[in-house]
Amino acid sequence: MDNIRTEFNRLFRGELCSDIRRETRELISNLVKGVCEIFWELPCQVELQRPNNPSLDGGVPKLVSVVTEYCNKLLGDKNKPVLSKILEIDLGWKKEKYQEEILIGHIYNILREIALNLDAWSSSSKETALSYIFMMNNHSHFSALYVKESWGKLLSLLTIKSQPARRKRARESIKRTLQDFATGFDEIYTKQSDWVVEDERLRWKICQAMVRTVVPRYKSYLQSYIMLLVEEDPMRPGNDLSYTPKGLEMKLKTMFQSKEETERTNKCSHFVNKVMDLEVTQNSHLTFEAI
Repeated sequence: MDNIRTEFNRLFRGELCSDIRRETRELISNLVKGVCEIFWELPCQVELQRPNNPSLDGGVPKLVSVVTEYCNKLLGDKNKPVLSKILEIDLGWKKEKYQEEILIGHIYNILREIALNLDAWSSSSKETALSYIFMMNNHSHFSALYVKESWGKLLSLLTIKSQPARRKRARESIKRTLQDFATGFDEIYTKQSDWVVEDERLRWKICQAMVRTVVPRYKSYLQSYIMLLVEEDPMRPGNDLSYTPKGLEMKLKTMFQSKEETERTNKCSHFVNKVMDLEVTQNSHLTFEAI
């Protein structure tokens, strides 16, 4: 869109082309407003469908499959940058600043409304067994909501932002963030450590969703700021880390297991966290391994 607008301005410059430029601006404005109107209104539209019970045969309702597919496409590698740019333009016109958390948060708002619809539709069934089949067929939506509810607030700590000009102050800020993240992670892990998901395949899917959500954000934060920690102590740059990316991943994968499984996996995770993840070369460059 930016390329087209630039090309238009180049080809149709001058006073005689002012109407063409104006119509082009209106076209872009209408396009941005139309896309944003659909996107912002989608949670409300999903909620409005709640009283309209689908014919309950245990399958996935058309509304759920259509909206889910729509959200998946929005978050795809091809469409997400375009949508982000459109939202950035729309919010800029409103004197507001765009952040990626706005996009992701709104997608989860849509999923939350879908989950509430599913709950309402399941409860309306007179056949208890059929309602269970219905919820099992739609369980993936609740997995996504669980990840957002449990880890979304903690991940907001790992926002990459400009640091104070003085390197010492910047290092202290990074250390505090890492400490706060580790504390928050431990609190969530401890709280949920007694929760069990009996089905092995479902447990694997949930753990994979947590790993895909948490570990890349943590790794990206470390890669952005780790050299500041290296400057302070080149021989022990990971001294301020309670968790390495691989150690974090290993611990997430132990969640929802039985106590026996958790104890067995924790021994392996502790060893991996200490040995495999980080090594400092003779040039004091930090290398992430086994990620």
